[in-house]
Parts: sequence; structure tokens; C-alpha cells
Amino acid sequence: MDDAAGNILASLGRVHLVDLMASEGLPSDSYKMCVSTMMQSLAQYSAVIIQLSPADGALLRSGLDSARFFFHQRGYNSNEAVHSDDSREWCKTSGYYVDHQMCLEMYDYRPGITATDPNGEMELPPSGLPDIFSVLGKVSRDILDAISFSLNLRSCAFSEILDNIPLRSQEVSSSVLSACCHSRPSFEGAHQHNIASQDNGHLLMFSEQEQQIDKTLLTLVKPDRSGLYVKDLHGRWILVDGDIGPHDVVVYPGLALYQETAGYVNPAVHKTEADNIHGCMFGRCSLMFKLMPRSVARLSGSEMRAAGHGVDAQFQVPIPVNDFMQTDHFSDQLFPKTEPSIHTEQDSASFNSVMNKKKGNARTKPLPPSKRLRLEAQRVLKERVQDIADKKGIKLRFCNLKECESHIQSLDSPCENTRTEIGWPQGVPFVHPHDLPNKAKLGFLEAYEPGWTASQHEMEFSNKFCL
Repeated sequence: MDDAAGNILASLGRVHLVDLMASEGLPSDSYKMCVSTMMQSLAQYSAVIIQLSPADGALLRSGLDSARFFFHQRGYNSNEAVHSDDSREWCKTSGYYVDHQMCLEMYDYRPGITATDPNGEMELPPSGLPDIFSVLGKVSRDILDAISFSLNLRSCAFSEILDNIPLRSQEVSSSVLSACCHSRPSFEGAHQHNIASQDNGHLLMFSEQEQQIDKTLLTLVKPDRSGLYVKDLHGRWILVDGDIGPHDVVVYPGLALYQETAGYVNPAVHKTEADNIHGCMFGRCSLMFKLMPRSVARLSGSEMRAAGHGVDAQFQVPIPVNDFMQTDHFSDQLFPKTEPSIHTEQDSASFNSVMNKKKGNARTKPLPPSKRLRLEAQRVLKERVQDIADKKGIKLRFCNLKECESHIQSLDSPCENTRTEIGWPQGVPFVHPHDLPNKAKLGFLEAYEPGWTASQHEMEFSNKFCL
């Protein structure tokens, strides 16, 4: 296990599930250390490795074997159901699907729906999926409870937005377990033949896998070979399943958790590259469990406010989950920017082009200057200030502007120790930057973002602001 006492993890965090499970009474030192390691890993690498029990690990390996055989014995048929990007179908998928662009086949198991083949007959799925769904669902909830503890939320804080345990009569699970197969040789051959024989004469080539962000609370992945990459805090691609053991699963957060925690847990940007399967007749198989909020719930961040966390305006309006799943989200509004490099610029351009393509031709008005300045200040807060606080183990509780203006004049104010520990600028209220007057926003950015100037960020806005 990585040393959780250090400020920075040298590699992806690895924790035992048994040490991460909560119990009555005071938290043990091992529990606090495991939670700390997990949260540091999520902050630095957007992923963490969880080691399950030997029995659960054996169940997953058996499920992978079954999935491998399921796809291997299945012939390719151009009439098979094609995976749809229709966001309205997010909680209805079940059975066998194909994503031609990603060279991906999948079988979705969703309790409450009986999968059928194109002829309307019941489909025989890979074996063990119900048991694996149950195991990974329990693991996901244990991880959410640990995240609740780290954020000082009430225990079971996420219960209101999760499915019932067990599901009630006529209910369909929002969460889904997918058996996946990337780049199966027989599928790729049929796929290439199908593309090459198109009448339009254009051969479509997909030389690079698209980057993805899941709209989940958590995603758990158990692969049979490496190939899953996640972007770390600095925008570098990290292979996260290159050194996992027989009982390990990779866990990374999604957009729904980002929304529900008011941006305190960033979602993972990930991609899969099946470049190490040459000579393999099965492709790259994996089991992927996606813990989703129930479709009738609302993402509100209310638990974060109740725990005393500062909640930005963009998270204060409750969003119905069904609407959230059908809304486009853009990476430049979610993540802190990193130092520019050739690779990160290319990655950003690639990801934005994908998101714009999915959005279609709909046009939107540009953000007003004041809102763009607020988002820039908010980004810097999360990247600089929150990072400092996390490394020092400081729990931030932001004051509101009115009360904190009096605090800065007092030596024994409630936030003075925190202000001193984190190195907050003298005379600047300890509040979220978007609560500051515009002139103070500019000062905040200049103090915390090296090289930031108004002229570099189109801040002709400054002449238009009412300061």
C-alpha cells in the first residue's frame, strides 16, 4: 500500500476494500489512511486501484472467461444492434451492442430488463453477471461512503440518489454492468470489409481512440489485459491497468459525482487503446460496472452545503438526473487548465472536437465577460488553493463575503488559522473568488496563476465591468 501520510503519491493509489469498509464507532487509523490514499489518488490520477477479497476476485476472473467465450463464439452480423449515442436511452440499454467506431462489442446487463436478440428471442448472456453486478454494486457504495467520510458528509449521504436495495417491483436499475470486448480480430476483419465495400468510395479510418468522460457516479473496470488510460492532474495520460493483480479493479469517478459533490471530486478523462493484443484471438475483454444515480433523483449538492463546503453558483440549482444525462458537458468548463504542451493541446483539441461533433450544429451564445472571468477565477481556486489545502490536510470552509470582510480585520477570527496555513493573500476575504468584486477577482488571478495577465486572457472586459 502507498504511504498515505505523504503529500504526493508516487504512483496510482492501491487500497484493500476490507480496510475501506466503514464500521460503527470511531474510525480506525487504517481506515483513515486508506481513505486518505484513495482521495489523494483520485485527486492526482483521477483513478484508484481497489483490491477485493480472493472470493470476489475469483468471481470476476470467471466472469471475464465467460465474456471472452461469449464474444469469441459470436459471429459478426451487420444487422446487430448498433450502440446509440441517444442520451434518452441512457437507462434502457440491455443486451448486445456494437460500437463500430471504437471497434467495441458489449453486452449490457441491467436488472429489471430481460434482453432479447434481434429475432425477439431471449438472449443467452455471459454467465455470472447477476452475481458480479451485486458484488461491484456493493463495492461502489462502500467507496462512496469513504468519499463521504473524506468530505465530512453524513454517512450514506448518496443514498437518496441511488437505486433501492433491492429494487422494488417493476423498477429498472439505473446502474449497469457491461461485458466488453475491444478489437476482436474476427469483428475487426468483418468491420473493415464492411467499410471498404461502401458505395460512397470513402474509407473511414479511426487512428486514435476518442477520449471519454462517463456520466456516472463511479466506474469500476476489471480487464483481462492492459489498455485503459486516464489523464492525471497535469494532463498526462497514465496507464492505470498495467499492474493490477488478480483481485484488483480500477475505479474512477464520473460527471454525476462531480456534480453531486459540487466539483470537489473531478471526473476522469479516459480512453482505451487495445494495442497489445496482436496474435490474440479474443481481443481485450473487460467487465465494466457503472454506478449511476436513479433517473428520478436530483443532483443538488445539498449534502455539501450541509457539511459547510462552499458551493459555486453553477452547482446550487438542483438538476433532475434525466436532464443531466441529456445535457452536453464541455471539458474546458470542468477541469483546471494545465501548463501548455504539444501533447496536451492536441488532446484538448481532439476532445473538444469530439464533444462539438456530438452536440451537432446547435449554436450557443458566448459567455458574457463577467461569467468567463468568474469561471477563470473558479478554475484557479480549484487548481491552486484546493490543491494546497488537500496536501496540507486542511478542510476548507469558505465564509460569505459580508462576514469575512469583518474577519480580515480581526486577529482571532474563525478563519484566521486556515487563512494563515494556506497562505491566503493579506486583506483578501476568504471566500469563493466568484463572490469577490471584479477588481478583486483580477488580483486573485494575478496572485495565484503565474503569468496570468488581463491582456493575455482577452480582458478588455475590464473596461466593461461595473467594479
